[in-house]
Amino acid sequence: MKNFSPEGAIFAAPENQNCLKSIFAMQEAMLQDKTLEARVLICDNDHDLHLDIPCAKAVIPREEGAIGIAEGTTKDIALITKVNKPVCFKIKQIYKDEHGAYNAVLSRKAAQQECMEEFISRLSPGDVIPAKVTHLEQFGAFVDIGCGIPSLIPIDAISVSRISHPSDRFQAGQDIFVVIKDISGGRVWLSHKELLGTWEENASRFNYGETVSGIIRSVEDYGIFVELAPNLAGLAEPKEGVSAGQHASVYIKALIPEKMKVKLIIVDVFNGAAIHRPPEYFITEGHISHWKYSSDLSPKIIESRFGEQ
Repeated sequence: MKNFSPEGAIFAAPENQNCLKSIFAMQEAMLQDKTLEARVLICDNDHDLHLDIPCAKAVIPREEGAIGIAEGTTKDIALITKVNKPVCFKIKQIYKDEHGAYNAVLSRKAAQQECMEEFISRLSPGDVIPAKVTHLEQFGAFVDIGCGIPSLIPIDAISVSRISHPSDRFQAGQDIFVVIKDISGGRVWLSHKELLGTWEENASRFNYGETVSGIIRSVEDYGIFVELAPNLAGLAEPKEGVSAGQHASVYIKALIPEKMKVKLIIVDVFNGAAIHRPPEYFITEGHISHWKYSSDLSPKIIESRFGEQ
């Protein structure tokens, strides 16, 4: 079975590295139509990508750098930003130049087209797949969902607990899981929060009377919202000298499933560097048709449905 993982997943694998050790091995890989990975050394003035393959001068021509480059629907920044990173490719041609040196012409576009045809086109809303964060913008996180094909998680779909910027939750290069929200117009729309657990699943990790760590997410006139987990925040009473982004130790005053509320008392706050812990997923594979965040005891319904118009 072929691997359509995000770029970098097979780079260090022995099978991939062995295919790049000699011209003979590369020729065999070309005959078998294998998708391989190597690191980009240079993006030249023509935006051709030069790869780090010891046995040959290996180049991905600009038009073969990604789906949409030739048509103008993908901008050249998608190539420039690949320098010093692994990219996937198929070998299109191996030949000797006038000096007797081996040259390899590669295509990342061909690997992406195969991924689209054999993997992404077969996905359905609700499918859970691995992804890799590539870069972050104010409005969301761009991720690689297979062979360098990009998709977006909107900021409001990253977690139930609100954040000011995707960098509050992710960093570039991070491996995560996503759920397919919709596929339309040739684009794949993603969500992430449904994989991080319901209110009850998150609240069950905490107990009344405990003092735990949290992050101040917002300061309002009526109280301070403190994130205990990506899908669980509580409200603390107003306190002077507190600002969003600070770390806090908080006392759990009450857990109220009927109202999906966590009442907190701030014990202490301090400034500190952002902490990027791997997400604690409750779902990492399979398919979701319906996800209900709300507590069974609460009349308020917060849910996601997949594959429904």
